[in-house]
Amino acid sequence: MPQPPTVSVSTTPPHVEPEPLTHYKITLRRSAISLGDKIKGTLVALGLHRRMQTVYHRHTPEAAGKILRVKELVEVHNVPASKVMTAQDQRMDRKAPRGYKVVGSRMNAFMGVGEFKN
Repeated sequence: MPQPPTVSVSTTPPHVEPEPLTHYKITLRRSAISLGDKIKGTLVALGLHRRMQTVYHRHTPEAAGKILRVKELVEVHNVPASKVMTAQDQRMDRKAPRGYKVVGSRMNAFMGVGEFKN
C-alpha cells in the first residue's frame, strides 16, 4: 500500500538578524577627585561630570581612545542604536511612578475650567 506524502511544517521562526552594536554606553563608576587634570579633562570631553552618570557615544576611534585613557574609572557596554537614551529619557526612566491620578481640582472647578469630582 503506498504511503501518503508527508508535509513538513517548520515551527521555528525565521532567522532574525541581530541589531548591530553601534554605540558605547559609558558609565562613570569611580571618582576622579585626586587624579590629574588630563584625566579630568578626558572625562569632561566624554561628557561625564558625576559618578553613576551614563552617556552614549557612537563607535569612533576618538571615543575609543578617550575610553582607554579612563578605562579604570568607567564601565563600558556596546549597545544598538535603539537602546540609546537621551538625558531626558534617562531622567524619566529613573522617576518613580506617581501612585495617584489627578482627576480634577477645586481651583479649576471654581474658575469654570473643569469639573471637581468629590
